[in-house]
Amino acid sequence: MFRKNSTKKGIEQRMAVKKTITKLESQIRNLESQKKKYIDNAKEAKQRGLDSQYNLALNALYMTINQQNKLCEMKLNVEITAQMKDMGEMTEEFLKGMGVLSKEMAKLTKNKEFANIEKQFAEAIVAADTNSAQVENFMGNTQAAFDTPFSGTSAEKMELEKLITSEIEDEGDKMSKLIEKDLNDIKKQLGGL
Repeated sequence: MFRKNSTKKGIEQRMAVKKTITKLESQIRNLESQKKKYIDNAKEAKQRGLDSQYNLALNALYMTINQQNKLCEMKLNVEITAQMKDMGEMTEEFLKGMGVLSKEMAKLTKNKEFANIEKQFAEAIVAADTNSAQVENFMGNTQAAFDTPFSGTSAEKMELEKLITSEIEDEGDKMSKLIEKDLNDIKKQLGGL
């Protein structure tokens, strides 16, 4: 009965971790589409000379990029922590198995050295529990860091402005080529009259 409850609890934990990762991935994708939207808003505002709208779109883009980076970091933290937990569980099972084997070998050989090995295994389990507590503390500190407000430097703002300007120039080049092609087509049609 205890083993079934333990197995069920383990499955529920894995499902909760998977659900968390899925939610983080979904939010990362949503922020990617928001990023594109803010780039388009900034391009339009810059082309129309609307400085306040441009700055607003630039700030929104900056916040979105930072949020996306934080979510990617959080996702990686969850994945690493889940992997560490799995490794801890495997280590615990290994140590239990080795403990059983050590006890059996001690009975067979009547050698007292196996008591030392058993003690070492117990110390390893305590160390694994300590590591797990440290990871939980780390995750708590990471979450606290995510809650603090963040504002970019002027260099970062300039980098974002370069991105927007580049997008506008690329769009302008495409438009110029399209207009030139259309004019050539019209000239051909008029020349044929």
